[in-house]
Amino acid sequence: MSAAIDIRNLTFSYPGSADAVLSHTDMVVENGAFAVLSGPTGSGKTTLLRLLKPEIAPAGELSGTRTVFGAPLEALGLRDSAAHIAFVFQNPENQIVCDTVWHELAFGLENLGTPVGEMRLRVAETCTYLGIGPWFRKRCAELSGGQQQVLALAAALTLHPRLILLDEPTSMLDPVAEKEFLALLFRANRELGTTVIVATHRAAVYRAYATHAFLLDEGRIIPVPFDRLIAPEPCAETFDHVEGAYAVRLSDTWFRYRRDGEWVLRGLDLSIVQGELHALVGGNGSGKTTVLSLIAGMHEAQRGTRENALASCQAYLPQSPKALLARETVFDELMEWAPSCGYGEREVMDALARAGLADKRDAHPYDISGGQQQLLALEKLLLTEPELLLLDEPTKGLDTQATEAVAARLRTAHERGATILFATHDFSFVKRMAACVTLLFDGQAAATLDRDEFFARSWLLGA
Repeated sequence: MSAAIDIRNLTFSYPGSADAVLSHTDMVVENGAFAVLSGPTGSGKTTLLRLLKPEIAPAGELSGTRTVFGAPLEALGLRDSAAHIAFVFQNPENQIVCDTVWHELAFGLENLGTPVGEMRLRVAETCTYLGIGPWFRKRCAELSGGQQQVLALAAALTLHPRLILLDEPTSMLDPVAEKEFLALLFRANRELGTTVIVATHRAAVYRAYATHAFLLDEGRIIPVPFDRLIAPEPCAETFDHVEGAYAVRLSDTWFRYRRDGEWVLRGLDLSIVQGELHALVGGNGSGKTTVLSLIAGMHEAQRGTRENALASCQAYLPQSPKALLARETVFDELMEWAPSCGYGEREVMDALARAGLADKRDAHPYDISGGQQQLLALEKLLLTEPELLLLDEPTKGLDTQATEAVAARLRTAHERGATILFATHDFSFVKRMAACVTLLFDGQAAATLDRDEFFARSWLLGA
């Protein structure tokens, strides 16, 4: 039986770039395998996956061969690619195109001209197989992040693909949603025989499922023992307990996004002490992003009061760093606020070096990896020396080295006196960096505890 993927002597570079992302590299993935691909931030994992999907393959200079199920990829028409090769993105919002769940499930089949009777059967059996029938008539915007990612997987499975490519598919999910998603993906792999290739910085969660492990570094793909992909957990930071005036207070806060929508927050009370390093945790849809946006003044609560003593000197990092990136080069991006904030080229060059982006100075911000965009956006905010730093999933899509860079930058900002509130699903980062933890549930703060007490009392979270 032929391999699902057979890459030989593959070299690829983006237009205008002298550096190859992939360099004379090989990769073979057997039919029916569950392959995990890891590597440093910016190593080219997303590029490699996209090169295996003709509709979204990046432009650039390419040489070598790519064979899919025994046939050259170049000979695969767009229709066959759409039908047999599925791609699940890191952020489901970048993939979901329809308003309702049922339409999203049928969308790919409609584009292929599938007969109505066959379409109904495939959608019905996929919903039954994945247990998502109760969502069928819902609007996609009403789903939690975890549900949206399952929907993206379901929409792919309606096409009966032979190969599923996934790019950091669980980075936006809480631990429970992550386990549920991986269990569904594993079922598709084992029970349906679908070949799976997943790119991730968090290889440890795939240990029970993986049949192949690959490391992508310096342009080469190397088959390795699975444990080679797992970095040791860093030691927890020590922070003195902070007492003093409140930087932020939300009192009896009620909020919903639509007048007829469900309440996201239901009488939330939350206090953040000045100089504190505070983590917000909770499941997808628990309100973490909403809390940050309310504190930042991006939304107004329907009821309750908000006090923000540091509102005049705050910075907000959203889940999508692209929201902060609008210039033509990485260097220009960091220089954007220099005139109003009093820093110059020397500080910008230091920031580029800290973020590992010195060699990307002249690159367009959208041409660097998602993890590199995250580091760039964080450095852009920190150059302004904010007194209040609000961060939504600051380690999303980052490898161990890049996560260490984020930790170091937050440590420096904290030592300078900044108050830091970050929302995250990354419990290893919470264990390391938070002095205080608030768990959001049912629209309220279920508990606010010192970090060590939180994990000592928690039986399930962060286990």
